[in-house]
Amino acid sequence: MNTICTSVDFHTAGEPFRIVADPPVDIPGDTVAEKRMSAISSERIDGLRQLLCFEPRGHADMYGGFITAPDDDEADFGVLFWHKDGFSTACGHGTMALGAWAVSSGLVALDPSGITEVTIDVPSGRVRAQVHTDEGGRVASVDFVNVPSRLIGTGITVPTSRGPVSLDLAWGGAIYALVDGAQLSAAPAGGSDADGAGGSSGGSANCGGVVAPENLGELIGLGREIKAGLAGHPLTKHPDDDRLSGVYGTIIVDRLGSLPTGELHQRNVTVFADGQVDRSPCGSGTAARIAALHAAGELSPGQTLIHDSIVGTRFRARVLADTDDGVIPVVTGSAHRVAITSVELDPLDGLVPGFVLR
Repeated sequence: MNTICTSVDFHTAGEPFRIVADPPVDIPGDTVAEKRMSAISSERIDGLRQLLCFEPRGHADMYGGFITAPDDDEADFGVLFWHKDGFSTACGHGTMALGAWAVSSGLVALDPSGITEVTIDVPSGRVRAQVHTDEGGRVASVDFVNVPSRLIGTGITVPTSRGPVSLDLAWGGAIYALVDGAQLSAAPAGGSDADGAGGSSGGSANCGGVVAPENLGELIGLGREIKAGLAGHPLTKHPDDDRLSGVYGTIIVDRLGSLPTGELHQRNVTVFADGQVDRSPCGSGTAARIAALHAAGELSPGQTLIHDSIVGTRFRARVLADTDDGVIPVVTGSAHRVAITSVELDPLDGLVPGFVLR
């Protein structure tokens, strides 16, 4: 039996994140963005991703990252994010998990103030995890401070099997298609009375709308159609770095109004890569949503977006700053360690790297 590597597994608001601190492969490149391109073209590196992500060692909705050297000494470390279909440019829930891991493992020294900043280089730029700890040094919550995020385009129409769907495009470290669920009248209106667990304060009851677990199969299909329908669209080309071009995911949103506290309340499901579903409210997707709401004047300065997931978990998000390159979003959630795993490979095992059943 050969031990391939050790992983530390977290979940952020229900979404998995498998951390490989010492990947057993060399990943060339001077920057994390360059390392991502190396990984995409390397059978050995991509084979490790598949081994860790595919069944029976993972599952179709697994997510994780390889820890790398940072771009320079100003960051604590770098990371290559991966999922079942490849290597992504950004991952907010992963950044939160990495912040919790870095502080709880002692990789980054705990700040006695109770807020420890972890700086991470990712393919889309430099992000920060502000890790909040209690008096016992335990991680209570994590703020994901993203790259500048912006609205790209509005009122874009894509033909689907349900008819034309109108959407906005926004950047939050990756490009997302934002779809208002109210227009999807063909989808059954679901509802769930169960409160979710996790996020920074638990979940809230499903108040109607299309974003419900019983509609998930249809929502995945629609998300795939919309992403495919935007292939090659000129607005999906990144203006500065073609490696960041293309729609990463479709975010379908139920607008739930405002809470008595004045916070804006919405629920979403993010269908990314090839039909993969984010169990959390999606960190980089929430950043894109913040940028779009800010640009449309729907989110007032200082106002918080309460963003729920399809399973009822929750992020809180707001605009931290407004810059020439877009708004700086801060997204708050919680991440928890669930396992430390030694990944082994039996030489007689024929299921290598594994399979994806969906």
